[in-house]
Amino acid sequence: MKLLFFASSFCDPCIQTRAVLDQASKLVSALTIAELDVAQHSAEAERAGIRSTPTVIVLDAADAEVFRAEGVPTLNQVLAALAKAV
Repeated sequence: MKLLFFASSFCDPCIQTRAVLDQASKLVSALTIAELDVAQHSAEAERAGIRSTPTVIVLDAADAEVFRAEGVPTLNQVLAALAKAV
């Protein structure tokens, strides 16, 4: 299970998102989180269609997008998205 977290260093909501994703990773041991700073990973951000930070994308085993949240997602949203990715 893979989760992409597009963030930026000046983004206060990104701090809140990190906390939510930390909780999710403690509950779902198979979760892999890749945090990508949009300034350093602009090509990946462009390919993913990132318009704002934070943006969280959950991918299934075939790397197909099953969930996208722009802004701070709730823990329940992340857990429900991870369930879809299984």
